[in-house]
Amino acid sequence: MKAQEMPAEPSGATGTAAPGETSPRRTRGLGRYLLAGIPALALWMALYWVLEPFSKWVAFDLAGLAESSRLGMAVQFFLFEAPKVLMLLLLVVFGVGILRSFFTPERTRRILAGKRESAGNLLAALLGVPTPFCSCSAVPLFIGFVTAGVPLGVTLSFLVASPMVNEVALVLLFGLFGWKVAAIYAGTGLSIAVFAGFVIGKLKLEGWVEEWVYATSAGAGMGGEEQIAWSDRVSAGLQAVRDIVGRVWPYVLAGIAVGAGIHGYVPTNAMAHLMGKSAWWAVPAAVLIGVPMYSNAAGIIPIVQALMEKGAALGTVLAFMMAVIGLSLPEAVILRKVLKPKLIAVYFGVVALGILAVGYLFNMIF
Repeated sequence: MKAQEMPAEPSGATGTAAPGETSPRRTRGLGRYLLAGIPALALWMALYWVLEPFSKWVAFDLAGLAESSRLGMAVQFFLFEAPKVLMLLLLVVFGVGILRSFFTPERTRRILAGKRESAGNLLAALLGVPTPFCSCSAVPLFIGFVTAGVPLGVTLSFLVASPMVNEVALVLLFGLFGWKVAAIYAGTGLSIAVFAGFVIGKLKLEGWVEEWVYATSAGAGMGGEEQIAWSDRVSAGLQAVRDIVGRVWPYVLAGIAVGAGIHGYVPTNAMAHLMGKSAWWAVPAAVLIGVPMYSNAAGIIPIVQALMEKGAALGTVLAFMMAVIGLSLPEAVILRKVLKPKLIAVYFGVVALGILAVGYLFNMIF
């Protein structure tokens, strides 16, 4: 029997917005957080801009290291890059934590359900950037997508784009290399995701998915989404900082330490022979080396920066970074639960082919 409905109160009485309206309480909450956030952002920017002179003062004046010495250059690099990357990471992860409260996996699944190839591949790749994803969530996301009617190729475009073109990588690249390199990485990463999903979709390889996946019900979670207050969104950003930064900071410092060693002790242009444009084998070698090196963007980008400073070609470095982030062996092991080995091989092969094309293309252009 249907429960008796109670008369609805006016939305302004409780501070809860009616559908299509903005809650006054939410508006006030947003204003309060903006008032607190603007001076905090100004303080962050002030600290960010004094990092380089502070690192030079500590390394060369306080510690007494010579600016031209290898140890001095390495120490100054670490003292500058470590707080710089961690500050960028804190800001980005907090912002992305708030952004992800708008782009839940359930919402992404609903948007992509029933989408055809081509347009669906592009949309999936674009949605992969802000949607929460890690290797451990590959299986439930894959199952949820395909059982909701998302085509296999579109699903794989999402799985390629989400770890490869993630927001942490883009902002760190922007902070360390500028907008051109960040835009190049985003464009090529999305292109690879669209290409891989489109090719696999056209090959009609649904038979290479484990049979039990299609027998699984899409389950609940396809209904309406509750409205989230700004206090909860800010809490989500803070929780993301605790979870992500708390987990990756040792890898960030390790990557910066490796980069500092390269910066201080590897002679200028020494990498031109091994990873330069003239070495035709550099791009495939970078991909082969990168696949077993399971890391995240925050840990690998400082190494990429140091390699480029020492003469490594942009295309080779991009191929190396994409292979490390987008083609990890742990992800292949996890995906084996839902994909047969032949489909995993095709998936890795098509993505690797796209990465190789990007590497050679940018080595020819730049």
